[in-house]
This record gives sequence, structure tokens and C-alpha cells, in this order.
Amino acid sequence: MRYISTRGEAPALDFEQAMLTGLARDGGLYVPETVPAMSDIASLDGLPYEEVAFRVIRPFTGDSFSEDELRGAITRAYGRISHVARAPLVQLAPGHHLLELFHGPTLAFKDFAMQLIAQLFQIALKRSGQRITIVGATSGDTGSAAIEAFKGLDNVDVFILFPHGRVSEVQRRQMTTPDAANVHALALTGHFDDCQARLKDLFNDHAFRDQVGLAGVNSINWARIVAQVVYYFTAAASLGAPHREVDFTVPTGNFGDIFAGSIARAMGLPIRRLIVATNQNDILHRALSTGEYRVGTVEPSISPSMDIQVSSNFERALFWAYGGDAGAIRQLMDELKTGGFSISQGALETLRDQYASGCVTEDETLQMIRTIRDETGQVLCPHSAVGVAVARRHLEPGVPMVTLATAHPAKFPDAVEQAVGLRPELPPHMAQLFDLPERVSRVENDVAALRSLILERRTA
Repeated sequence: MRYISTRGEAPALDFEQAMLTGLARDGGLYVPETVPAMSDIASLDGLPYEEVAFRVIRPFTGDSFSEDELRGAITRAYGRISHVARAPLVQLAPGHHLLELFHGPTLAFKDFAMQLIAQLFQIALKRSGQRITIVGATSGDTGSAAIEAFKGLDNVDVFILFPHGRVSEVQRRQMTTPDAANVHALALTGHFDDCQARLKDLFNDHAFRDQVGLAGVNSINWARIVAQVVYYFTAAASLGAPHREVDFTVPTGNFGDIFAGSIARAMGLPIRRLIVATNQNDILHRALSTGEYRVGTVEPSISPSMDIQVSSNFERALFWAYGGDAGAIRQLMDELKTGGFSISQGALETLRDQYASGCVTEDETLQMIRTIRDETGQVLCPHSAVGVAVARRHLEPGVPMVTLATAHPAKFPDAVEQAVGLRPELPPHMAQLFDLPERVSRVENDVAALRSLILERRTA
């Protein structure tokens, strides 16, 4: 199995190399040359999550990890997910199901990928004796999941950039209270797109990249995507796939989680529609509706993990929509630097065949939290509420709808309290979160300052 860059000017890599590299050296994102077909999908129903994960992920890893190494990594990773089903389905209404992805240690779907790649990184680094520096950008959940997964590990330094003042207090404290010496939380002046841009600046500085052994764990990392493919299979198989089509609605910011759904569909899972759900920062909905991908102003919201205007993984979807034309993608990404681009008619039609979309206002998000609480007793986080609101517009009899519940409501207590008048409690393993001291460094939106800080703090 080989992986190629969406921009066509970086060498093809195997799975381990693509995982450790993260962003391709030409600035592109790695995608598989071919997507393997998944056979006997019906047999997945009722299997342990770990077994489904092995069957789904194994074809993508090639010779990079032995079967025993991969099984061991999966077992260790998902042993930290508290629910016995790992990703349980809860019925909200006839034909509408919620896929709970928040039973991991940091209460967000990012744990499903981050816990696994931490294990795979450890195997690879022990083999090579290499030391790496992980730098990540987060709108809230990726950072806490990365710090939780990599804290205390040998041969890894972790620096996480988050937008100062633009994450929830729980998200911030999850990043700033761990006391492991190898993890560093950096509050950057700006918004998430600034964090993501500075991250890409670091990767595109090849001398610095080589000096510190830079690696990335954002959703630009292919291993993150493939780990998230698994729960599409477990959910769909439990609802009758492959003999029954299923729709999925995904609260979407950086496009990684929903792109994993497109990989599952390419493997043969009968997903009829993948529906992009956005908040007021609706660039993806606007792009799919109009064919114009134009960067606007990031507006802070009660669903901060979706406060994004430059959605990195959309480049992967564009690459497929343009038939693998890396030259076209390079042109689009150059135009993006000056504010945006127009999607060709053929590519737009392909994207619209692959994805539907919708956006939700702040008031609609709060109302949906109230509605679901009244109807079912279930309390949603604001991101999940965005997903449910959009999903309800797309329900059709005879086709089950699955909405991805991406975070626990306790990660966003202010929004939940505003909606329903209660503050959801953190689970027992996080009960002391507000009593712990915080460790955080402020950093300006400047790549030179960021480089200096990383060189100063990393372990030589």
C-alpha cells in the first residue's frame, strides 16, 4: 500500500512513513493510491470493536506493522474507551440514531484516532530509535486528545497550539493541566486558522522540520483518517449493512471525520449520503452550495471546534473530485492563499454526488439541545446538536440516519446551561480538572517566535 500527495510533487510513501511524515513535503496531504475493498461487511455486526478495527485498518498498513503489532496497538488504544461497545448507537427517534463517540479519556471523537496513532508511533519509534517533535493545531478537542495520548511517552515531545480565548474552559484545562514534561500547551494569539497556518509554516520549513524531527497528529495525518473509518462500519453493520443503505450526518470543521466516511463508502460500505453539518462558520456548506470556496471571518460560537474557515481535509475531497489531478490542486491551493477559489463544474457535481450539507445558527443550536432533552432526556454538546439539527432536515423514511455525537456535553457546560439550565457533570476520572494547576505558554501569531520556543523547550 502506497500513499501519494494531493499536490503530486512529494515521493510516494508506505503507511508508516506517511504516518510519521504527516504533511507531505510539497505541502499536500497523503491519500492511498487505491482504496481496498472490504469484503463480508455483514459479518462485522456483533463483533468486538477491536476486531472490526483490525479488519478495516489492516489493508491500509501494508507491511509497516505485523498483525501482532497492529492487534496489540488496537487493544491498548481502545482499552481506554470506557463503554463496552466503544462507539454505541442510541436511538433518538424512529430512523434516527446518535453514534456516541465521546466515551474516551478526553470525551471527544478524537480519542478514537489519537489513542491508536500514539501506540503506532511508539512501535515505530522504538524500532528506529528516533526522537520526534509533534506539533499540532487544535480548535479544542484534537489538542487534549493528543496530549492525553502522548504524555509521558519516550522519544516524543508534544507542542499543541490552540487559539487563546477561543476554546471552552474544559478543553483548555485538559490541555494545560497535564504535568508530563514532554507536553506543552501553547495559547496563540488569533483563531484556529492562524494555528493551522503556523503549523503548516513549520512543516514547510524543511530545515527546521529535519532539525527537530517534526511530525504531525492533526487530521492532515492519514493515520487519523483511517482510524475514524472504523466506526462507520460498526454503526452501519449494526443497522443492516450491506443489505441496507445508511445516511450519516457529521458535525464538520476540518473535514477529516466526514472524509473518513467517504473512505468507508469507497471500501464498499453502502452509505447513501454523507451530510456536512456546519455552524455559522459555514464555508463548507457555502462551497458545496455555490461552488465558491471563499474564506470569510471566523465568528466565535458556542461550538468552537467548528470555528474554521480553512478546512484542511477538503483538499483530499477536491483531489478525488478533480480525478487525481495534482496540478489542479496545486493551482487551487495557490488561489486559496489570496482568499479562495472557484470549483470547476465537473468537480462540483462530483462533490455534490458525494456530500450534502446544511448550516445551523446559534439559536437553532440551543433550541436543538432543548428539543432533544425534552424529547429523549439526552443532553447534546453544541457540536452534536448542530449535527442533529441538520440531520433532521434530511431524514427520509426507510433509510436510517446516523448523526455523529462528537463530544460529551460536559466539555461545553456554558452552552448546555444556556440551553437547558443545567451544567453537565464531568465523569469521575476528570472530577479534579478544575482543581489542578495549569501550565501554558502564550505565543504570538509569528512563526519565528514559535520556532524559537520549540527549540528552547524540546528535549535534545
